[in-house]
Parts: sequence; structure tokens; C-alpha cells
Amino acid sequence: MSVKDTARKQYVQIVDRTAQQLANLKAPAEGWLSLLRKALGMSGAEVAARASVSRNAIYQAERNERDGAITMNQMHKVAAAMGGRFVYAIVPDSGRVDDIIRAQARCKAEALITRAGAHMALEQQSLTKEQTQQRINDLADELMRNMPPDFWEVK
Repeated sequence: MSVKDTARKQYVQIVDRTAQQLANLKAPAEGWLSLLRKALGMSGAEVAARASVSRNAIYQAERNERDGAITMNQMHKVAAAMGGRFVYAIVPDSGRVDDIIRAQARCKAEALITRAGAHMALEQQSLTKEQTQQRINDLADELMRNMPPDFWEVK
């Protein structure tokens, strides 16, 4: 196993572990800033004083968070003013990196086998549905193992 493969496995483990820990985490409708501020019993003015900004800037940051328009710097600053820290992550929807890779490999395999099947049909050498599915599965497994340079290209 190469150093690159070992490093990739470590990345996969980190992402998968994080996804598992965050599996049931949903952002509150009012946003994290507002939620923590209210949980602490702080007013917008109190947070503003601690962040050295106006009270209006705190309420605007809370609105921006709800609207998806806040910057990471703003999140860090307001969270720190409340004694917290801003944490973010990108995790697979499915919960596992391999699920994303498997889906891509299957998609590529289906496209390749379908294209080859069309040529074979012209020569009256068509495969049965079962044979076609087996070839797709085998090719998808191979693509996952070797991930060619064009693996992530969309066709």
C-alpha cells in the first residue's frame, strides 16, 4: 500500500467518524447564534458589547445565519463573544465516503457497460439482464479499487 493510499484511508476514517457523530445534528430553525445566546440568557446588547460591535450587528448576524448569508468570520467572532466556538464540517449525505465512491463507480460502470452492450447488440451478441448486472457490479468494484484519472468526470 502506498503512502497516498494510507493517507486517503486516514481521511476516509476522519470523515466517516465525523459523519457518524453528526448524523442526527440539524441546525435549529432560529440558528445557532440565537440558540446559544438565548441558552446563555444573554441579550443582543450584551453579546454586542463583548464582540465590540453594535447590537444591530448581532441581530443582523443572526438573520444572516438563518438566511445562509453569514460569513465564517462572523460566526467565529459572535461565537467567541459568547464564550463558544464555531465548528463546521462537510460530511457525506449517506454517512460514508465509500457510499459516494460506490455510487460514482456504479454510474460509470453502467454507462460503460450500456455503451458496450449497444455495440454487442448490433452484432447479435447481447448479454442477458443478469449477465449485464454482473458485469456492471464487477466493473464498479474494479473502478472503486483503482479509481482511474477520469473517475469523477461527469458524462
